[in-house]
Amino acid sequence: MPVWLQEYSWRQTGSAVYLSLPLRGLRVSPANIFCTDQYLKVSVPPFLFEAFLYAPIDDTNSTAKIGNEIIFFTLYKKEVAIWDSLTLANANKEKLQHLRQDAVLKAHKKAKEETETKKIKKQEHKKYALEATIKLEEAERTRIEDLKEKERQKVTKELELWKKQHEAAEKQNKTQKELHQEVQPLNEKKKEKTNKSRIPNEGTSKTKLKHTKGHGSYSMFSENLNEEQLPAPRSAATIKINFTSRVFPTPLRESRVAEEEEWLHKQAEARRTVSADLSELEDLKEEEKNPDWLKDKGNKMFATGNYLAAVNAYNLAIRLNNKLPLLYLNRAACHLKLRNLHKAIEDSSKALELLTPPVPDNNSARVKAYVRRGTAFCELELYSEGLQDYEAALKIDPKNEAIEKDAEKIRHLIQGTNQDS
Repeated sequence: MPVWLQEYSWRQTGSAVYLSLPLRGLRVSPANIFCTDQYLKVSVPPFLFEAFLYAPIDDTNSTAKIGNEIIFFTLYKKEVAIWDSLTLANANKEKLQHLRQDAVLKAHKKAKEETETKKIKKQEHKKYALEATIKLEEAERTRIEDLKEKERQKVTKELELWKKQHEAAEKQNKTQKELHQEVQPLNEKKKEKTNKSRIPNEGTSKTKLKHTKGHGSYSMFSENLNEEQLPAPRSAATIKINFTSRVFPTPLRESRVAEEEEWLHKQAEARRTVSADLSELEDLKEEEKNPDWLKDKGNKMFATGNYLAAVNAYNLAIRLNNKLPLLYLNRAACHLKLRNLHKAIEDSSKALELLTPPVPDNNSARVKAYVRRGTAFCELELYSEGLQDYEAALKIDPKNEAIEKDAEKIRHLIQGTNQDS
C-alpha cells in the first residue's frame, strides 16, 4: 500500500492558494505531479499525496516549483473567494472516486486537445513554409526571366548596331570604287598626252629595263615571307586532376548521401560500443560478441532457473547493442524473479520506448512489457499504476483471458484498499 503524505501547509488570498508540500529524502520530477481543476496528486513511489480541492482552480496558469525536498504550489482560483478549507470536507468515497475519474478524463481530453492543436499548428507551419517556398521560387523565376529579357534586348541592340556599321562600311567602299572607276580613264588620257609630247631615249630606257631585271630586283611575296616569324613552341606542363573522396565505390552523382551518412554513423557507434571496454571484451570469442547469441544464452539460463547468469548475459548483450527491445524485456523478467522490482519497471519502460511505433508485428512484445511492468507495480502495492498497464495490455490483446483475470483481481484489491481507507 502507498504511504500517504499528511504534512503540508497552505495559505490563501482572494485569488490564489499557496501550498507547501515537504518531501524529505525524495527526488521529484514534473512527471510525478498530476493536477486538474479540482484534483491534485503527487506520486513518488511508495509515497502519495492526494487532494480534492475545495473549489475549481485555473490549472493552466497554476505552477509548481520543485526545490530542495519541497514542492511549492501556486494555485490560481477561478473565482475570487475565501475557501473554508483546502480540500473537500465530508465527501463520501463514491464522490471522491467520481472526482478522481473525472480528473483523469479531463487530463486525457486536455492532452488530446493539445496534441490536435500542435498537429494543426504543424500543418499550418508546413503550409506557410510551402507557400513561402513557392513565392521565393516564383520571385527567383521572375528575376531570371527579367535577366534573360535584358540580355536578349542588349544582344539585339548590339546586333542592330553592327548591321548599321556594316552597311555604312559597304556603302563607303562602293562609293570609293565608283570614284576610282571614274578617275582612272582621265589619268590614262593624261599619260598618253604626256608620252606623245616627249622624245623617247632608248639608252636610258634599256638601262632602266636592265636595272629592273638585275640582281637587286625583289617581289612583294618575298618581302612578306622574310618579315614573318614562326611562334615559339609551347612549354610543357602537368595538369592535376582531383577526385572527390568517397567511402563507397559508387560515384557521388549516383549515391544517396542521407542513407550513407546514417549507415556510417551506425557503424561508428557500433565500433565505439564494442571498443568501449576492450579489456573485458578481448577475452571473449567471436560468437560471444554477438548480441543475438548472448540473448539465446540468457534465455537458456532463464529456462534453467539461473536468473543471475541470464541477467549477466543480457547485460553484455545490451552493452553490445542497446537498441534491441527484447533484451530489456527478457532482463525485466529476470528482475521480477529476483525481486528487483524497480529495475524490472525500468527495463519494461525502456522496452516500450524502443517498441515504437506500435505495429502489429510488435503487439506480443508490447503486451509482455505492459504485463511485466504492471506486475512490478502491483508487487510494490501501486495497484492503480499496475491496473493501467494491464488495461493497456488488454487494449492490444482483448481476448487474453489470463490478463483479464489478473486485471480483475487488481480491481478488487483497489476497491478493498479504498474501503479500508
